[in-house]
Amino acid sequence: MQGKAFILRPDIPKEGMTREPRPGEVGDQLSEPLRTFAEEAGLVMRRSSWTPNTMYAMEATEYAQQQGQFDAFHLAAYKAYWEDGKDLGDLDVIREIALGCGLDWPELSRRLESGHHRSDVLAQHQQALSLGVNAIPAFLVGNQFFMGAQRYEIFQLALARAKEATRA
Repeated sequence: MQGKAFILRPDIPKEGMTREPRPGEVGDQLSEPLRTFAEEAGLVMRRSSWTPNTMYAMEATEYAQQQGQFDAFHLAAYKAYWEDGKDLGDLDVIREIALGCGLDWPELSRRLESGHHRSDVLAQHQQALSLGVNAIPAFLVGNQFFMGAQRYEIFQLALARAKEATRA
């Protein structure tokens, strides 16, 4: 899988901000239909009361992808945020995730501090906007594009259609 950056909330300040609950959210529980989708997929997703600025996390993800560690880093960042409630805007959290994935923290740290991958992240965001992306996650499977949380069956159908298209 290849991941691309998308800045869902460009208005989040560098230090992050308190998150106001949406209608239907109680405590750390998601609202519907996301709660049901997550449960059906076997995902743990707890709403945080904090919205981090994830630029460092996206830049670190770009670095991880270049090191062949996209999946490991992405999954670890997911767990850190959704399961463990950690702040993905905190460099100590990014360091913990990077080290857990076997990434070279001194090198990554220098790149984060210098903004080495920022232009890549911003270019990917602009590309997504030009394609009409306005929600995450967004997926391109074959020639089918869809956004937002989806039931597993949607992915199965999209994959089946993509396979059929390659046979035609």
